[in-house]
Amino acid sequence: MKPLDQVLSEIDSSKDDIISMMMGMIRIPAIAPESGGSGEGKKADFLMERLQGYDEVRRIEVQDSFDPSVTRPNILARKIGPKKGTVWIVAHMDVVPVVDLEKWDSPPFDPVCKDGRIYGRGAEDNGQAVISSFFAARPLLFEKLNGMSIGLAYVADEETTSEMGIGYLVDNDYFTEDDVIVVPDWGSPNGTRIWLSEKNLLWLRFDIEGKSVHGSTPHKGINAFRVSTYLLADLMDELAERFDLQDPMFSPPFSTFEPTKRPATVDNVNTIPGTDSFFMDVRLLPSYSMDDVIQAAEEVAKIHSERSGARITVSEIQRNLSGAPSSTDSLGFRALSDAVEHITGTRPVPSGTGGATCANFFRLKGLDAYVWQCGGGTLHGPNEYVELSNLMTDCKVFATLFYNLCLKGEE
Repeated sequence: MKPLDQVLSEIDSSKDDIISMMMGMIRIPAIAPESGGSGEGKKADFLMERLQGYDEVRRIEVQDSFDPSVTRPNILARKIGPKKGTVWIVAHMDVVPVVDLEKWDSPPFDPVCKDGRIYGRGAEDNGQAVISSFFAARPLLFEKLNGMSIGLAYVADEETTSEMGIGYLVDNDYFTEDDVIVVPDWGSPNGTRIWLSEKNLLWLRFDIEGKSVHGSTPHKGINAFRVSTYLLADLMDELAERFDLQDPMFSPPFSTFEPTKRPATVDNVNTIPGTDSFFMDVRLLPSYSMDDVIQAAEEVAKIHSERSGARITVSEIQRNLSGAPSSTDSLGFRALSDAVEHITGTRPVPSGTGGATCANFFRLKGLDAYVWQCGGGTLHGPNEYVELSNLMTDCKVFATLFYNLCLKGEE
């Protein structure tokens, strides 16, 4: 059995390969069909070609619900050990669409490596996890395992519904209660937190139907844009006031109610818009009911409808109920904490997050899952990047986790 120090040294010597593979992967857009892309197929091809040394590599295709001509690939690679259970690192292949292109300093899918960072769409979310898990496992693939199996799960559809990705895999029993599951999809500086729980996620759409008229005669119409502006302002104040509890386990410790997407109204300046829409992203502490938020939103909408004469409709676009927090008294939590402390020198603290990750799908099925990585901050924004130092630290932490539970077979 090779010593852990040798494994970590091999990771250090792989830095050039890590950079090269990360940049090669970023060049392959993997955007959902409903967001204007063609899915993760080409990125899955890229990864499948490189997943050598595993006892089994399975590619599970799920038909896309938006475009039936597209399938969404999921990859499960395992090096099989003699003990029950698999230590899974779960990362997603898809990325969000590019917005604010003019704010990017370089093309989003033409990565740049400079000043200790790799820039490009998907570099942090979730390329950091894909690459760190890949290179964490590599030094162990030709060693005899004495413990659990090593597993990499590269999944589709995380940025939209996860129904064709981790949701499908969990529902079809590709994971077991004996598994240790780590999801590197939300980070903290220096990796000081392990995320055990998530807030409820709720996406709402508000449609305002007024009456369009010429810009010079606004009194003859109902300006849907104006109505929606007042409505939005009141919604943010009212929801924050009604649902004002705080829980210090979470970061931030309160529920959030943020307006996000807003389609265009009219193309010319001198027309009063007769319709308008906007969307709201709600991250709700688990102690609150999402149905109560919807009811509160409808009450505020009714007031503005009666006041303005506009017809206002509130629609639920998506909800993710938070599962029970993962246990801190488990092999997975102890082993991950030990690995983080061994590499960083700091014992991570259990925390909660507002970010929706694949981990919640496990928790809803009664399985523990732990979210951890270093960093966090540029995902979904222009000039997204990953710090190479974070990437190398993650590699070493996951390699240590695999070494202890899979190679040595600690319990």
